[in-house]
Amino acid sequence: MTKEKVTIQDIADALGISRNTASKALNDSGNIPEETKNRVVKKAIELKYKQFAYMENEHILSKTPGNIALLTENLPNTSHFGSLLISGLEKRISSEGYNLSIHIVREVDKDVHELPNNFDISKVDGIICIELFDIEYTRLITELGIPTIFIDCASNISYPDFQADLLLMENEHSTYKLTKNLIDSGYKNIGFAGDYNHCKSFNERWIGFNRAMLESDVQVNPSYCITDNDKLFFSKPNWLKEHVVALNSLPSAYVCANDFIAVEIIRALRSKGLAIPQDVVVYGFDNAPESRIIDPPFSTVHIYSNEMGIKAAEMLLSRIDNPAQPYQISHIVTKPILR
Repeated sequence: MTKEKVTIQDIADALGISRNTASKALNDSGNIPEETKNRVVKKAIELKYKQFAYMENEHILSKTPGNIALLTENLPNTSHFGSLLISGLEKRISSEGYNLSIHIVREVDKDVHELPNNFDISKVDGIICIELFDIEYTRLITELGIPTIFIDCASNISYPDFQADLLLMENEHSTYKLTKNLIDSGYKNIGFAGDYNHCKSFNERWIGFNRAMLESDVQVNPSYCITDNDKLFFSKPNWLKEHVVALNSLPSAYVCANDFIAVEIIRALRSKGLAIPQDVVVYGFDNAPESRIIDPPFSTVHIYSNEMGIKAAEMLLSRIDNPAQPYQISHIVTKPILR
């Protein structure tokens, strides 16, 4: 007699939970504890439920958990982009039996070229770097000989010498499209705000801005661009406001390297008594909540952060399985949002 197909109810009964809970755990919907999700998935593999039927249960259950180390300068919850990315990343690596440990790289660590105190190289199977843009510190990590992927990197990285995989959001073409939209709408005096040497993503956005201007035969006026050192943007309160207030002439539009800078530009312009967007149009990048909450909402670019986390995990897992494969430089598509 042929055995009947396994159902969600079978999984629920085997674990002593409700069918609704089992369904939510399998579909990753609802507020289900991670421990419960793992139990449900393991039971689904064991019972060979649908898409889990092909997986080798004994391998998953008996495998000693590995460790993926995430190195970053900033806590993940300080960025909507980072927190969503790490969520997708953690789900993907945990499904393969890996744990994620987070290690904060302090300024003193970078200055003396040392790894964080809680980083134990003997217990790390792979490394993921987020927002690490110091090229010398990058070299320190890649020379460890551990499979590594960077999500964004230093602006002056030379790909032939870069001994790691790299994942970026698509920056150039979306910024090109935003800038081209402004030009086609009649704006010619357009400035760029952001340090294009801050990271590879900012650099690619700067390239997209310049390409749109060049192809439209519109001259880039350096006096309209605010491309000072990134530390001034983020570490000195009111620096951008004071800078904008002191400008003798302003562009009719700004294309900003991210939404944080766009919001600060808007505040600075308003302090000069200017109306947005009537006097100056401001575009951003990231589709951060601030871009929608501020009045009026401004045009920006959406990043698929969760999907980037999943892709980063898959690239790293592939590198762990096949260390000798050529290094990959990949971009995840982004979506311009014109408001």
